[in-house]
Order: sequence, then structure tokens, then C-alpha cells
Amino acid sequence: MKARFFWLITYVLFVLQSHAQHTIVKGVITHGSEAIGFATVGIKGTSQGTVANNDGFYTLKLTQSGVYTLVISALGYETKYKRVVAKGNETINLNLSLDVSQTSLNEVTVTGTLKEVSKLNSPVSVEIYTPKFFQKNVSNNLFDALSMVNGVQPTMNCNVCNTGDIHINGMEGPYTLILIDGMPIVSSLSTVYGMMGIPNSVVDRIEIVKGPASTLYGSEAVAGIINVITKNPKKAPLLSFDQFATSYGEYNTDAAIKWDNKKVSSLLSANYFNFNNRIDKNKDGFTDVTLQNRISVFNKYAFTRKNNREANIAIRLFYEDRWGGQTQWQKKYRGGDSIYGESIFTQRAEVIGNYELPTTQKIKLMYSYNYHHQNSYYGTTAYLATQQVGFAQLVHNHKIGLRHDVMMGAGLRYTNYDDNTPATADLSLNNKPSVIYLPGIFVQDEITLTSTQTLLLGARYDYYKQHGSIFSPRINYKIQPNKFNTIRLSLGNGFRVVNLFTEDHAALTGAREVIIQSSLKPEQSWNGNVNYTRFISKGKGFANLDASAFYTYFSNRIIADYDTDPNKIIYDNLNGYAISRGLSLNTDITLGFPLKLNIGATWMDVFKIEKDINNINQKSVQIHAPKFSSTFQLSYTLRKINLTIDYTGQVYSPMRLPVLPNDFRPEYSPWFSIQNVQLTQKLKNNWQVYLGIKNVFNFMPQNPIMRAFDPFDKNVNQNNPNAYTFDPSYNYAPLQGRRVILGIRYTVY
Repeated sequence: MKARFFWLITYVLFVLQSHAQHTIVKGVITHGSEAIGFATVGIKGTSQGTVANNDGFYTLKLTQSGVYTLVISALGYETKYKRVVAKGNETINLNLSLDVSQTSLNEVTVTGTLKEVSKLNSPVSVEIYTPKFFQKNVSNNLFDALSMVNGVQPTMNCNVCNTGDIHINGMEGPYTLILIDGMPIVSSLSTVYGMMGIPNSVVDRIEIVKGPASTLYGSEAVAGIINVITKNPKKAPLLSFDQFATSYGEYNTDAAIKWDNKKVSSLLSANYFNFNNRIDKNKDGFTDVTLQNRISVFNKYAFTRKNNREANIAIRLFYEDRWGGQTQWQKKYRGGDSIYGESIFTQRAEVIGNYELPTTQKIKLMYSYNYHHQNSYYGTTAYLATQQVGFAQLVHNHKIGLRHDVMMGAGLRYTNYDDNTPATADLSLNNKPSVIYLPGIFVQDEITLTSTQTLLLGARYDYYKQHGSIFSPRINYKIQPNKFNTIRLSLGNGFRVVNLFTEDHAALTGAREVIIQSSLKPEQSWNGNVNYTRFISKGKGFANLDASAFYTYFSNRIIADYDTDPNKIIYDNLNGYAISRGLSLNTDITLGFPLKLNIGATWMDVFKIEKDINNINQKSVQIHAPKFSSTFQLSYTLRKINLTIDYTGQVYSPMRLPVLPNDFRPEYSPWFSIQNVQLTQKLKNNWQVYLGIKNVFNFMPQNPIMRAFDPFDKNVNQNNPNAYTFDPSYNYAPLQGRRVILGIRYTVY
């Protein structure tokens, strides 16, 4: 270990020494007396640049003598251009001051339109979150971190194995498409564990689109998209390191290092998480949190090409060993019926990349491949599964005249899935892996109607052998009467083809059997959305208001019926329709003194209408969809001592829960709030130390596991008048109480 550390330090010193042979531009980026953290300093006309640290300090290397134009930008501030003359073998001290933006939304987004465009100019409403947003409440994985986003609800589906999915506006996880660099890496089987172990050190930003986006991305983009944009190796810090531990006994390490030359740049990152402490705060005999041993390695390469054409490729390897169950469980009990445990071994390999063709027209090939293998036991139920997903899409962007910006493309998704369940068996019960080819073509035209109005028309055609042709249109309209107000209207269609429902891990707890009632049809949805943003600037402070009203209508929705039989989950197309509707508001306020507030609230009504046996419509509320939810962040900086205080949290109204017949537990959760406080002390030489308390008020749900004393249902007929069975799916909040977190962070630019 010491030898590895020695070679790491030697490599870093070598890279730092090589920097001395070129022109170094360095300084601090500020607004008034306040440092602007994570501002971007780029070289105009190239993809090269750097990102300032939390204190606004930046260092930029110029490899050749000449005249350069630096482009300095940051969220909420006007972009600035600065001319620099580089003579070689020198250091230029250049402090920069930015003015508060009158539009505040100049950051680049790609998710809504598949091309780089400023958020302000995008006809599609896109929410953007930077690493600084998530550092206010440090988490060991992206799944938990997204709970800080208004309208996005990570939901735990099993109290034993701690699997979960991400709901957008009340719609379940399978309707959310999760992308890495625009590629559908995390989907189907991997939704459960694929979001774990994405190193925080490689995340540049996260873009979220709420509402259907099947026109661009195909199946699964029904509720919305979460696109994890990784850092450009050319602009990443030279070295970053972040490590923390909690009073629960959780240990997390995140580290990254880069190197670059004239032809290629590389960013290598690793994440390691370990939790091996058997905690049972509620005294039900089961672990409150799964024990985990996880490692993830990410390596991205960016290549320098003529005419600034893009070319990059990234590889991620992932391994995890997790288990939950009765506290006395050991590996020797795996699969047995004496001590209950749910044990999952997961292996993943991912490849993501894009390549811009050397043609006069702008044509880009985007591709990805992932391999996911899972070896798991849920009590006595063995679940062995392998999934391979390949995706390729050729995209052509062409401007016609001054008004039309046309993008067209063709894509193919290949899915190969095999497991040890009847889901991949023929009528003779012989193994028959599921192989799906889903080809599609799309076109969209962004039309500039006037200087203040933009119209986006799009359509996609997919062909799925089992269901035939699937057509997905969309229309977006943006009007910006002035630089302070923007209104966006959208109407679109989303679809999701039949998946193998083993992705619903409530079915694998050993408590319920999966029943597919009939030949399932693809789900279809229509969504309308109205979005209004307003920028308010006064003195040294400013505020962004972002309000939306949404309405989604589902046909052929595939429903998981937990109520008919407590031992089964019955899947069928809904004999009726489903609705998701609501309002959301986000406010981002920066005051003249060092106080920042970010407050969001969502009201929604998610339900289904289904005909009963008497052909009468019956309404039922969606499980895990609270009527009201809110997120908040308050940050105050004591500038004289470089100490920042962050107070964050979420508030949820009652939500419907999966209960058993005659269940003594309430069908609806209570109002509850998870709140956290964190202190971050900035030290010299780019060091930071942070100390926090998570779940300050120690809130934990009650009675999360039914009949925890009889997990194999061996004594279900004894002293059990209500015929209760073992069921760990009753959950609405994390089973982790109050805990202290202590961490240290270091960055070299």
C-alpha cells in the first residue's frame, strides 16, 4: 500500500513539474468580495479549459505561445471574455470579476434537444444540478443524493435488500430513463443497482427533464430523464480526493486523477464504499441497512482532433457484495431456510462513447454497451440473471436557412436477458433468453419563428417485433418576451415496451410470486407541461423562479396488483386509465449578504381509474406518491473564517403504502421530514473538512417488516388470526436514524 501511495505522489509531482514548462494562468474568480466556486475557464474555439475550485481559484495551462481568448462563465453570472498573451515558461496572475447575469441561465444543456444549447435558449425545460449542489449534503451514491431534487423521489422497495428506484412526479422507477453522457446505461435489470458507485469525482452536472422524451430516447423515457454528464478530462482537476466516515460505520472514498497531452486526455476515478456494521435500531431482528462492500472504477478518454471534432470513450467497472437479513445471518446460510438473508453479488461493465465523423456535415455516432450479472438469493429464492444492452445512434445536425435547425437520427437498441425464472423459458420450460431488437428513427426541427419565439417539432418511429410500430411525436414552444421572463409549453408522447418484471425486486423477497395476467401491451402516455421562469435581480442579489404545471394520461398502463392476493404480485394492463397531474415551484435565491436559499415544492395527484367486476369505475391512489413534497437548502458563509453552514431537508405528506389484508399498520404514512446540517471548513492549499449530522430529528418508519420473526412463513397458521405473511415492502423513509458524518476533501488544479 505504501509503495502504491509513493508512486501516486511521484506521478502527481511529475505532472505538476511538467506544467512548469508552459505558460500558467492562475487567479481567483469573484463577484464583489465573494468567491465564485466551480466557475469554468475555457479557451475560445477549443474544448480545453479548467474549472475553479470552491474558493474560486483556478489554474490554466497554455501549451504554446500565442494570443488566447479566455471564456469565463458561471451559473448566475454574465459570461466574460479576457485576452491573454502567452510567451512561454511564465506564470500570469489573473484575477477575474463576474457580474450577476440578467438572464442567469447561460449554462449549457444537451438533454432536451441532443445538442449543446444554453438552458435559456432551450425550448425544452431542463433542470441542471452541479456537484456543489450535492456537496451540501454528502452522500455515498447518486441514488440517495437525488432526494435533494424537488419532484424526484428515490423510493426504497425492500427493507431487507434495500433495493429502490427513482420516481419523477409520482411515477415509478421503470418510467424514468437514466443516462450517462446521453447513453441509456442504467435501465431494466440494472435500475436497482446501476446508480450505485458512480464516482462523484467524475460528475460534471446532472440534467433532469420531467415529462416524456421518447421522441429522442425511445422506450422508458415516460416520466422523465436523468442524464449524468461526466467531466471532460481536458477540464477536470489534476487530482481530487474525498473521504468520509459516519457514526454508523460507513466508509466512503472517492478519488480521481487526470493526465493529458496534445492528443489525448484521460480521467481515472475510483469509488470504494464499505459498511459492515450490523445495526438493528428498531429491534425487529433484521438489519436496518444492508451491509455493503462496493468498488467502482471509471476511466474516460478525450481525443484531440482536427476542427475540434468530438471523440471520447469511457469505461466503468463495478462490483458489489451486499446483504441484509436477520442479524445472525452468515454466508453459510445463503439460500437456506434456517436464517433469513438476502444476498446479492453484482458485476457490471460499461462502455460509453461518441465519435464525430470527419465529414463536412455534423454527424455524430453515439454508442454504449453494458454487461450486468447478478447472483442473488432472496431467502430460499435464487435469482441468477445476466443482461447485455447495446445501443448505437447516428445523429445528423443541419441548419437550413436562418430559421430551421434540423436534427435527424437512427438508432438501435439490443437487449439480451437471461435468468433462472420462468420469464425466460419456453412452453416446455427450456431456457430461452429474451432477445429484443428495437430499431428507431427520429427527426426534429427547431424553428426560430421570431426573435422571441421558438417552435420545436419532433417525431420518432420505433419498431418492436412483439407490438409492431410505435409512433412518438412531440411539440415544444418557447416565448421569451424579455430577458427576465420565459414561458415554455410542451406536449409529447412516451412509451415503454414490455419488460421482464423481475426488475421489481419486491417480487424476489421470497414473500410474493410474480403473475403476468395476460399478453402485455406497450404502455403509452401523453403529457402536457407549462413552464414559467422568471429572473429577478436587485443589487448584489438575484432570484430564479421556476414554476410548472404538468398532466400525464396513461393508457395500457401496466399495474402491479399487491392487493388481490398477499402472496402474489399480479401484472396486467390497466382496464381503464391512469393520471399524474400537479404543480411544482423551485426558487433559487442569492442575497446581498452570504445567505443562499433553494426551496422547492411539488403538489401532485397520481391515481388510476379501473372498472370493477360490475363495470363501474373505481379510483385508487398510486402507492408511494405523496400529495405534497418539498426540498430546501439554506447556506450561510462566515467569510472571515471560511466556514459554510448548510441546512438541507425534505418534507413529505402522507403517501399510500402497500399493506396486507387486515393490516394493523396505517395504509398512509404520517407527515415526516428528513433534515440534515453540515459544516464545511475551507483550509489552505485546497483542503476542506466537513462535519455533519444526518437525519437530525432521528426519524425512522415504524413496523417496516411484517412477521420478521417468521420470515419463511413456517408458522403462519399458528396464533395468526389475520393470516399475516412475511412482507418487507412497507417502506416510505430510510431506515437510518441520526448519524454523524466526518469527511475531508482535497483538490489540485
